[in-house]
Amino acid sequence: MQGLLLAGRYRLVDSIGSGGMGRVWRAHDEVLHRVVAIKELTAALYVTESDRAVLLARTHAEARAAARINHSAVVTIHDVLEHDNRPWIVMELVEGGSLADAVKEHGRIEAAEAARIGMWVLRALGAAHAAGVLHRDVKPGNVLLATDGRVLLTDFGIAQVEGDSTITRTGEIVGSVDYLAPERVRGHDPGPASDLWALGATLYTAVEGRSPFRRTSPLTTMQAVVDENPEPPQFAGALGPVIAALLSKDPAHRPGAAQLEQMLAEAAEGRRPKSAQEYVATQHVDLPHREDTTANAPGRREAREAQAIGRTRLQSAPPTASRRRRRGRTVAVVLAVAAIVGAAGAVAANRFANRDDGTGVSVGTPPTSDSATPAPGSQQAGSGIPEGWVRKKDPAGFSISLPKGWKRSVSIDQDGLRQVDYSPDKGKHLVRVAVDTAPDFRTSYEHMSYLNQRISRRLRDYKQLSLKEELFRDLPGVRWEYTWNALAKDAPHYFPGPYRAIDVGYMESDGTEYAIYAASPADDWATTRKQFDWILRGFREG
Repeated sequence: MQGLLLAGRYRLVDSIGSGGMGRVWRAHDEVLHRVVAIKELTAALYVTESDRAVLLARTHAEARAAARINHSAVVTIHDVLEHDNRPWIVMELVEGGSLADAVKEHGRIEAAEAARIGMWVLRALGAAHAAGVLHRDVKPGNVLLATDGRVLLTDFGIAQVEGDSTITRTGEIVGSVDYLAPERVRGHDPGPASDLWALGATLYTAVEGRSPFRRTSPLTTMQAVVDENPEPPQFAGALGPVIAALLSKDPAHRPGAAQLEQMLAEAAEGRRPKSAQEYVATQHVDLPHREDTTANAPGRREAREAQAIGRTRLQSAPPTASRRRRRGRTVAVVLAVAAIVGAAGAVAANRFANRDDGTGVSVGTPPTSDSATPAPGSQQAGSGIPEGWVRKKDPAGFSISLPKGWKRSVSIDQDGLRQVDYSPDKGKHLVRVAVDTAPDFRTSYEHMSYLNQRISRRLRDYKQLSLKEELFRDLPGVRWEYTWNALAKDAPHYFPGPYRAIDVGYMESDGTEYAIYAASPADDWATTRKQFDWILRGFREG
């Protein structure tokens, strides 16, 4: 084939790359006297007639897709020609190798350089999406690193062009399975967010030297994409939260292009992007379990359990100031993670309202302020929260995003502990936040493990769904999920029936403990759980 003259003007010089679908040649354009690259579709030589038709259609689609995009980070298509009953694509020659080649040669790419590469791939995708083109096969092998420092995206062979009919067959998944977004594995229609997922997986591979989801077979790889979180990257540095944000299973939870470019720019400068943390609620990691040295501490365990099941009075304790202070914090943190939900939270507030019954806890309801009305669209512009939600700046020292109409029903502010409840229906659906500047436990995991042991014996049909240590925005934390069957006789105005709750707690570097909790009737859990993800994303200290 070397020396072959195509279309009377392109002479093949040497092969510079090959893959499962084709081979790329360096060639000389004898009309314009320039060096070009030519892609030969070798796979078409070894397939059936019906498969050959699909391959040819994809090749033409690649040329049409790339031709619609005018951007310096997208490899330019010069021409498409026919030879040997096959199409050949003439394109810009990029001197250099691919990102996959660089990772193979060096083991991994430095995080700052990976962020720079990511910015250019993002710009290429932005131009493609603006032209109505989804790439659908973003991966390290399709990211070219030119010797002059340029980064280019190539191979739109399975791109989907807006307005074109599909060239895939029913049930067929095209693309490299390592880099398929979960929604594509599930058979849903892809969107721009699917390309961004693939970019996240590509950046993970760049900094770690391995694919985040690759398993022993295509099937187990796709299962991992849908059901598993990747191991936290060890070498991502400031790029870590950006990668985690892009690899959100829900495409609606991934950052948009404009916000993502800012994140990548900050990471390229070695600065940890603060806005990325809104998209990174929790990541499970296996942290060493610690012995609970506080389980037998006297005087305050009874208070925890009593408040957890909605009792009206606390057990007596020695009347010292320090003991009252510690028990005050204990009671309020229990309110943040205990099993009482719905009206029980309001009942507890009413029973302690505006008085101190010896615990040092007083309850009131200082006002909160709502943010401006959200702009049209699925999210508020630049806010990262859904339409119809507002951000509330709470006097307890945090801000939280919630649907409009949720009311602040409980507030505790005593001896370093601040806690509030929010609900749209007097506690039936509940979000609870506690902030403790002097917690009684060394870790949130110890705290919730203790509560889990105690209340599991007191709640009807209690079932622990999960209790595991996690990282919350790179801080040590815990996630606890459980169900139980609430009884109407437990407290006045209680909402009886099956309930479900989730609690995420974590410790800040200064020792402050935060707990963010949500509960609702089990029948409403799908909606509550989705809301909780948005709440975690939007939660901010201070």
